[in-house]
Amino acid sequence: MSYFLPESHPVLTAARGLARAHAGMIEVHTSPLYLRARDPHPDRTVALVSGGGSGHEPLHTGLLGRGGLDAVCPGEIFASPHNRQIYEASAAAAKSGGVLLIIKNYTGDVINFQIAAERLRHDGIPVATVLVDDDLATDSADSATGRRGTAATVVVEKLLGAAADRGATLEELAELGRRVVAASRSIAVAARAQTSPTTVAPAFTLEAGTLDYGVGIHGERGIRTIARPAVGDLVRRMTDDLLDALPEGPGDVLALVNGLGATTELELHAIGVLLGDELTARGLRPVFTVPGTFTAALDMAGFSLTVTRLEEGWAELWTAPTRTPLVLPRPIPAPERPAEPEPAVSPADTEPAATPHPGGDRALLDRYALTVSQVRDNLTRLDQLVGDGDFGDNLAGGVRRAVKLADERGLDGTAALAAAFLDDVGGTSGPLFGLLFQHLASAAPKDGGAPSAAALAEAAEAGFAAIHRVGGANPGDCTLVDALAPAAQSLAASARDGAAEAPLTEAAQAAIRGALGTAELRPRRGRASYVGDHALGVPDPGALAVALLFMALADVHEPATAPRLPAPGYITVP
Repeated sequence: MSYFLPESHPVLTAARGLARAHAGMIEVHTSPLYLRARDPHPDRTVALVSGGGSGHEPLHTGLLGRGGLDAVCPGEIFASPHNRQIYEASAAAAKSGGVLLIIKNYTGDVINFQIAAERLRHDGIPVATVLVDDDLATDSADSATGRRGTAATVVVEKLLGAAADRGATLEELAELGRRVVAASRSIAVAARAQTSPTTVAPAFTLEAGTLDYGVGIHGERGIRTIARPAVGDLVRRMTDDLLDALPEGPGDVLALVNGLGATTELELHAIGVLLGDELTARGLRPVFTVPGTFTAALDMAGFSLTVTRLEEGWAELWTAPTRTPLVLPRPIPAPERPAEPEPAVSPADTEPAATPHPGGDRALLDRYALTVSQVRDNLTRLDQLVGDGDFGDNLAGGVRRAVKLADERGLDGTAALAAAFLDDVGGTSGPLFGLLFQHLASAAPKDGGAPSAAALAEAAEAGFAAIHRVGGANPGDCTLVDALAPAAQSLAASARDGAAEAPLTEAAQAAIRGALGTAELRPRRGRASYVGDHALGVPDPGALAVALLFMALADVHEPATAPRLPAPGYITVP
């Protein structure tokens, strides 16, 4: 987020911070502002200078040093540097063979770098330029400006940095840069705009379920707003557009998956796999697939894809060593024919199918599955208020897995739930529910009839004891046991007194009261305990899921009295 930029001189302060973090590697000149590499490669005869608006880090400054750039000129946020910055940085960094200026194709950058180039020529310093224009979203015959320069700048700077360390001349570097630019295209999408440092609000708004296609790295809106597709479909569409725009050339490619500031590595690595698969399916060989945040747009939630066709020798330039703040991934080149991963097989999948019991409690599983599907989103919203927001999906996914096990292996309903939640559902609550289901399975009559209050009471109490031994939770801690314990107590009382007309319905009512009562508790265990008083007023999702289970038991086995119970959606509305 851009909430925490210093009020005065944010770019200068950040430059000093970068130099401090990489002591001995970078020096900062303050008037005018530029950063310079302290230890260039001794074989380098041409200085590489680049820069642009700040807010794209680690672009430019991250590639400052051996194997990268000699000097970087940062402008204010999303604003081009002044020609004086570029001129003085280039004059200070210039070598015997001159200076190569690497420019992103934005009007302000082009004008200021070109003015600096004129001043350098006037001083007798050999100078050449490379203009990066890879963004296919701005490829229009009606535009005199041409394509914007975006994430392919990283590829250009890395390859040129390696070539410069090998002693390439100014003419050789300029020609190499132009070829790399011509062989590269990029496209970007965003689901949320960057935070404006001025207003501390998103720079533009998008409706839920949409994204902007073809955004720019300065936060420019995309060329169109589209309904958000599945990620695989989105990557396929972006790949099609990239390859349609990319000139013909070699089949070996470098694929850069670039985060725009707020996209996680988890997402970028997954997108990298999808992109690699799409390229391979089209007959290309992604020699390198490189995920990471290289060209940000402050904290925009989005990503860009860049594809560069690799000419002979470029792969070696990409993997050449660097000494820069940004350590670019140096992956091992992909094999000619990647081995197909073998599907994971769990022990349960290899077991022989069990003989189905006649009837069993499959009706309970089906009823619980229907209920969970109806309230999954409600449970997710509640969990977002007090935890990490995954409870609804985890619960629904576990129940779906249980249904599959019941269908494929003939397991009873609670036995299938136990197997699914103990073996396949992660997180904190998943295995704890597995313990509960494991004990409840022992109470299910094999003839398909209703379980007795005594058997259910014993099973519920055993489940509570197991959960307590594992997690330490007690009633009053604001966890699932706040619904389980009163249900178990109600069943035990019904079994002891023998007077309850509908023991399962009464147990469900006790579980509901316990679950809703967690809204008044300050959590003492689980993730909700980390948010303190913010959890007050929010019922625990795990306790609600237990209440829903006892409601399902009553619906199946006491249909005449179950209408006394509220609708599942009523008790789980956020």
